[in-house]
Amino acid sequence: MSVDKIEIVEVGARDGLQNESAPLATIDKIELIDRLAVTGLSRVEVASFVHPHLVPQMADAEAVVAGLARSDGLSRIGLVLNERGLERALATSVDEINFVVGASEGFNQANQNAPVGATMAAIEAMLPMARAAGRRTTVTISVAFGCPFDGEVDVSAVAALAARSAAAGAGEIALGDTIGVAVPSDVIRRVNAVRRVAGNAGLRCHFHDTRNTGVANVVAAVETGVRVIDASVGGTGGCPYAPNATGNVATEDVVYTLHRMGYSTGVDLDRLIEIGRWLGEQLGKQLPSALGRAGPWPVAAEG
Repeated sequence: MSVDKIEIVEVGARDGLQNESAPLATIDKIELIDRLAVTGLSRVEVASFVHPHLVPQMADAEAVVAGLARSDGLSRIGLVLNERGLERALATSVDEINFVVGASEGFNQANQNAPVGATMAAIEAMLPMARAAGRRTTVTISVAFGCPFDGEVDVSAVAALAARSAAAGAGEIALGDTIGVAVPSDVIRRVNAVRRVAGNAGLRCHFHDTRNTGVANVVAAVETGVRVIDASVGGTGGCPYAPNATGNVATEDVVYTLHRMGYSTGVDLDRLIEIGRWLGEQLGKQLPSALGRAGPWPVAAEG
């Protein structure tokens, strides 16, 4: 990957849909992912292997993965929270496993019903299992910038989890702004702290746009050297266990910004905008993406 190439990880089909009041039909989820697969994206988070009673929007994870068309060059990611979820994911054809640990006790208890230390120990045990099955691995540190229950999250707690993830062999470490409280200076500080302990693990950032700082935070992350960014088509999303955590930063808005800054993503912006508008129709609402409303850079009229 060249220094000017930013890889976009599309999370709309998982993080984008998990907070919707009514589940999107399985056939529509499959169509969404298949549409995304032809935009030039190289990685898409397609499902979450969690208990269906806790997150009913993801109850059809296996059916979604089984129904996807196989696209050359597209890596499909499944999120897991525990060993049972890992077993389910490894029984499918997903290419990557995304593990999650909260950076605060309050959030980890709400999201995973366990202390942070217990969740991290479980991830350390599961990482070798995923690697042995030939799957790429990511450890996402959620609420890495602030917690809805515990408030401020110390950067040292984030760095400690990143260090343990790297030591356990995680291929990638992602910092999640689960409730959208980060600002660019905080992004730079935390990315640099994690970089110092990440070893050979790649770095990735996941921002929510709850307070309209999502795109600014993406720019800060990229300018400090992060080359992998999560985003959700249309700006859909949120976390069922984080009060008032609204949508992820919109993929269209991120791609537009990066392209205008001179970076390459390999993603077709016009197709993304079309998909975001289509998804809004399926969900019966206008999605938050600014590009979905305004469109791309205007083309001068001829004449």
